[in-house]
Amino acid sequence: MKNEDLRARLHALGRKTEYRQDYAPEVLEAFDNKHPERDYWVRFNCPEFTSLCPITGQPDFAEIRICYIPDIRMVESKSLKLYLFSFRSHGAFHEDCVNIILNDLIQLMDPKYIEVTGLFTPRGGISIYPYANYGRPGTKYEQLAEERLFHHDEGK
Repeated sequence: MKNEDLRARLHALGRKTEYRQDYAPEVLEAFDNKHPERDYWVRFNCPEFTSLCPITGQPDFAEIRICYIPDIRMVESKSLKLYLFSFRSHGAFHEDCVNIILNDLIQLMDPKYIEVTGLFTPRGGISIYPYANYGRPGTKYEQLAEERLFHHDEGK
């Protein structure tokens, strides 16, 4: 794919950044993986994630970690940044944020494997670190998801 074609399909990259003030999965954009025949990891860290407690309206802060093995499509990083920023005024519990992010990225990319971890800062003296993952059903990635789910926190 030529760079001109790619630029025409990606709307956030290379343009003035407009931050949404509401949950906005529609800002997510994907592009074609140039190496779909190879398994490899892609990792994103968002150390400045913010959402709102759905009960108190107080802000919650976290580092969101997204790791995935792409197939045909990959998430474009600026659109991911804008998407994660859209949680800033969104009321959701920590566990819900992680699962919403996972579901939206599965819908966007249909990856072979993906996992999302939220490392939320303490509130009331308690830190919460939700973890969710997905492996394509009926493949070795489904087995990988089960193995990583049951062992994701070992050695920490």
